[in-house]
Formats: sequence, C-alpha cells, structure tokens
Amino acid sequence: MIQKELHDCFCRSNDKLSDWYCRQLNTVQFPIYSSYDIRDSGFKIANVDGNIYPAGFNNICNTDQDYAGEIFQRYVHNHYGKGVRKILLVPEEHTNNPYYWDNVIVIQKLLQDGGFTVKVAAAQNFATPWQLTSAKGHAITVGSAWPTQDDIRNFAPDLILSNNDFSDPHLEWWKAWSDSGLTQAINPPRELGWYQRKKSRYFHHYNELVTQFTSLIQEDPFLLSVRTQVAPLVMDDDAQMHRLAEQVETMLSELRQDYAKRKIDSEPFVFIKNNAGTYGLAVVRVGSAQEVLEWNYKSRKKMKAAKGGREVTEVILQEGVPSRIQSDGVTAEPVVYMIGSDLAGGFLRTHAEKNSTESLNSPGAIYKRLCVSDLNISIEGHPLENVYGWTARLGLLAMALEAKEMQVQFLGYKAAPNVESV
Repeated sequence: MIQKELHDCFCRSNDKLSDWYCRQLNTVQFPIYSSYDIRDSGFKIANVDGNIYPAGFNNICNTDQDYAGEIFQRYVHNHYGKGVRKILLVPEEHTNNPYYWDNVIVIQKLLQDGGFTVKVAAAQNFATPWQLTSAKGHAITVGSAWPTQDDIRNFAPDLILSNNDFSDPHLEWWKAWSDSGLTQAINPPRELGWYQRKKSRYFHHYNELVTQFTSLIQEDPFLLSVRTQVAPLVMDDDAQMHRLAEQVETMLSELRQDYAKRKIDSEPFVFIKNNAGTYGLAVVRVGSAQEVLEWNYKSRKKMKAAKGGREVTEVILQEGVPSRIQSDGVTAEPVVYMIGSDLAGGFLRTHAEKNSTESLNSPGAIYKRLCVSDLNISIEGHPLENVYGWTARLGLLAMALEAKEMQVQFLGYKAAPNVESV
C-alpha cells in the first residue's frame, strides 16, 4: 500500500519537510483551527475537503482533548499576545441541532483549559439568552453577540473566535461592531466565510503545494493530489447541462490515463460539489457523462440543496478517491483536526449505508474514536501520522494561501517569533 511507502519516505526526509513547512508558515497567516476530510484509496491519499470553521470537536477523543487547551493557549499567545484573556465564542444558530451544541461546549471547555474566560453568544440581536440542551444533556446559555448589549460591553472580549461559517455574511452584526468603535480581532476572519469562499481556490493551492512538497522527496504528485475544476451549474439550461456532462467525461478520460500510466486497476468516478458548500450538502457522485444528463428529480433536488437555502450556481468537479479504510466492516474515512499548525485530534467518520466510492458526510454518519496517539503506529484501519498528518498540514497551508489570495486580513494577528514546529 502507498501509505507504507509514503510513511517511510516522510520519515527519511523529516528534517527537510519540517524546515520547508515552517518556512511556508512564516510567510502566511493561518486560522486558529481547521479540519480535513481525507480519503485513502491504497493507491493515493488525498485531502478532499477543508473546513475553516470546524464543528465536531465533541468527537475528538478525550486523550487529545486533554492537550488541546494547551495548544489553543500557545496559538493565541504566539499570535495575539499574552494579554488576551477573554474570548467571545460565536457559534452557528443551530438551536435545533443538539449535537452541534456538544461541539460548542467542548470548544468552550478547551479554551477554558487554556486559561481563557469564554462567553458564548450568537451573531443576532435578541434580548433574552437562549437556554439550550446538548445531545449529551449538558445545558448551555447562548446570549447575543450584538456589541450594544450590556452583557457584551461589560465582558469586553479581547478576541472573537468564530464557529459560525458565515454562509450568511451577517453584515448587520459586523456593521454594528464597526459602528460601536470596538475593534476586537476575529479568528477565523468573517471574510473567509462561505458567503465568498470557494472550494476551487482552496484546491488550486492545495494541489500546487502537493507539487512542491513531493518534489522535495522525488515522489509522484498524483499520490497526494486531487483533480479539481470549476463548472457553472444551471439545472434548467439543457445546453449548460450538456457542457457539464462533457467536462465530466473529459475528467474521467484524464483519470483513466492517470490510472493506466500507474497500472491502477480501478474505474474512476467524479464528485460534483457545490463550490461554496458545507455540511455535505449538494454533493453527487457520477461515473459517466450520461449520468449527468439522466439526473432524476431527486439528484437535481440534491444538487440544489445548499445551507440556508442559497442557490447553487457553481460547482467543482472533483476526482473521486475511494476509501479502503474500514471500521467494524463499515466504510470509513479519517477527519483530522488542527489547532493552529499543530495536529490536535480527529475521528473516523463511518457510514453503514455507503460504499467505498460514496460521500460519507451525509445523514446517518457515525463518528468513532481516533486519537493522535493512534496515529503514531500503523494499525489496520487507522492512519499513520506522517501520512494523514502531512496531508492535513498541506491543507492548512492551502487555507492560508487562499486567505492571502483573497486579501483577507487577520486583524491583530502577528507572526510568531518561533513558529510552531511539526
């Protein structure tokens, strides 16, 4: 399996790769946390999605949670100074999703473990705080993060940490903060929200970084890259749907050539994904151009489904990477979490109703234990740190370059005197 080959190669080149990684980090600004969906086919290992506002911290194992507070503290002190003591945590407005609130509660606890005082408040203007209960039965109070609220003025946060992905830009909330004269830093920046972020931009940088990275160790970029291209989507335009089908056929043809060159006995497939999407919405697998032309009502409806009812007008075509990973006989994929530039944990996403070529990020997914400590050795069904960990690190650099291209500023952020090491 390619995993063993890459692991051995990364170990032999560890100093060279670590030096390269740290030099790259010193030229960019990167978010406080992130997560990466990784697929391992046995013939390639690729980062197939990167989330700048990760939910799911409640699925990280307890062992990793014990260290996460310290990593949060190091990131904040390195990039915002030791004067930061109070953090305003701004969540999504998922009042009807009790599992999401377990995630918020864990983030709050990890920050408190790092020595910070934390207030949870949503980007809406309301007078009475929400009294919510998480899936595990924990109570949480969520106030309003409107800067004119006495609660917020009295709290006077030193830093705003967003766990809201800003599919909605929340312009009124942001304008209220600007008008109030309060200039607290926010990380990740609102401008990296899905209201303007594009997956295509992220994967452009990711694949370029893979080329640089593999050139250092004289390996084939194919082993870590994932073909991705943009396409417009207008469901009711037959001519446009035919063009989309032609793009699918072209990518499949290119993948067949890639496979033949490397003697891979597998039939390629493609995922069509919303270019500005999250939560696994608007994702459809296709194995031929004809499948696009024959999309039924259910498939068309699925491609129109985006968070907050937003219309999907642009998609990416992405090389499908089958997953060879299994957990208890069920198809699985690792999700790796980072705090700053450090690996911070993860979990295995499993789905009993999906096969190895389907998206697992869909209703019915079950999350299983996967600790960073599990990544240090090779266990059947578990990743190796040097392989999946490096894929996540490349994803972090891609996010940072994405922000740089978008000219997004991390207000108050400063380069660390000694950047976090690998």
